[in-house]
Amino acid sequence: MKVIGLTGGIACGKSTVSKMLADLGAAVIDADMVAREVMKKGTPVWQRIKETFGDQYLLPDGEIDRKKLGELVFANPEALKKLNSITHPAIQHQVLSEIDRLKSRGGYKAVVVDAALLIEAGWCDMVDEVWLVVADRETQIERLMKRNGLTRQQALNRINSQMDQDIKRRYADRIIDNSHGLEHTRKQVEQLWAEL
Repeated sequence: MKVIGLTGGIACGKSTVSKMLADLGAAVIDADMVAREVMKKGTPVWQRIKETFGDQYLLPDGEIDRKKLGELVFANPEALKKLNSITHPAIQHQVLSEIDRLKSRGGYKAVVVDAALLIEAGWCDMVDEVWLVVADRETQIERLMKRNGLTRQQALNRINSQMDQDIKRRYADRIIDNSHGLEHTRKQVEQLWAEL
């Protein structure tokens, strides 16, 4: 069973490709969903975030205000580094446990680790292949503004807070261009799936 690390910049369409792979029969581990789990109220990660960033980043029910924390870290590289140092080890541990569980259960041609920060977090050695979803910058900006209701500057801040796509390409075994519509993307994904 192949373990594919699926990654891509914000608003490049990684989630769209992830869904296509799931529809083709892949088991998908969504690192963002794992992050939500490890950050839940009362967990050690939640405690460390609360201690590091303060109660002003909690919602009235005590859960982490992900939107407010996101605004802080996307505008402040030092804060982002702190947050990642708290969350990444816990997320990685959970993802590896899930990969092991799926491998022992069997029945899948591939397990896809859907992780926006796969490369930045140094997780390439956890997977057999890195698949990178890319889109041109203007498409990213437009999607992000529309999807998240952001201004152009807020969208740019989020894009600029991430590793440049050209650098990510150096780590990729396969590249999926999602700049030209769903059918174009689907054909690429189906082709890569057939080659597995």
